[in-house]
Amino acid sequence: MAKLSEEAKKLIGEIHPALVATASKSGKPNVSAKGSFRVLDDEHVIFSDVNSPRTVANLKENPQVSIICLDAASRKSCRIWGTAEVLDFGPLYDEAVAAMAARNVKPKHVVRITVIESEPK
Repeated sequence: MAKLSEEAKKLIGEIHPALVATASKSGKPNVSAKGSFRVLDDEHVIFSDVNSPRTVANLKENPQVSIICLDAASRKSCRIWGTAEVLDFGPLYDEAVAAMAARNVKPKHVVRITVIESEPK
């Protein structure tokens, strides 16, 4: 497990949405924008799945994930590589449900990613 640098955490907090890339077991790729992407702790990032059936299906088949937070105007970015876990109950899921309730949205899942490598630029 890798620890996120303070610079990486700052960029993740500032840049939205993040682009999450996944691939099925057979290798079919998918990229999905995630406005809920955020730092969970020094070794994990997280996002809520509101309506991303292909992303979730891919992660259940192949938990490897790559993410980029990119601010094209400033040319700042942070890349993250990791392993995902799809959650549909528990404290993290309950927290996501509460956070999105004000927008009248209920996430189907929460995806917690263990950071293997990150590269802020």
